[in-house]
Amino acid sequence: MQIHKFTFNPFDENTYIVYDDTGECIIIDPGCYMPEEKEELLSFINSQQLKPVMLVNTHCHVDHIFGNKLIYDTFGLKPVFHRNELVLLEAAGEYSKQWGIYLDPSPLAEKYIDEGDVISFGNTSFELLFTPGHSPGSLCLYNAGEKIIISGDVLFQMSIGRYDLPGGDEQTLLDSIRQKLLVLPADVKVYPGHGSSTTIGFEKMYNPFLV
Repeated sequence: MQIHKFTFNPFDENTYIVYDDTGECIIIDPGCYMPEEKEELLSFINSQQLKPVMLVNTHCHVDHIFGNKLIYDTFGLKPVFHRNELVLLEAAGEYSKQWGIYLDPSPLAEKYIDEGDVISFGNTSFELLFTPGHSPGSLCLYNAGEKIIISGDVLFQMSIGRYDLPGGDEQTLLDSIRQKLLVLPADVKVYPGHGSSTTIGFEKMYNPFLV
């Protein structure tokens, strides 16, 4: 498995392309906003001769869905996300206007995904963990064999996701992290929606929100 990270848009959001030696890939949280960001994403896919087979939104805040329409228009992929995120997707246009940012309207979900579902492509698969609190339907993608988790905006290096946005709740977020993420092996590598990667063990020991 290979994971390629892009950092896009005014919110410094992490977009991930995950692929393996079959050439199939999934696109997670396409945050590409500026024309050059969209070109960077598409150029990487073309240069690596990848075949995108799924568009996954860990949650539907605007900074994570800027590129949804691009991916749909280019590859015919509608997003998959938890059904609790639909209200955020539908409100994203209004939120973006409040910040003076234009949002290409995202297509609606191809299907809804939930706790325990498995996302598969090529020879690779991820189990989904339901981790609300930052948003009502946040999901994390976990591959136990590779010891990798893509955490969206749930857990960051030395921080946690905001819970003061619509649909957020502090205690729910902390419960999600402690019950779903901190129980994973210490050497699991965390790929968050913003900032640098980290590990579960490091966050258990040093994250000031969790110690």
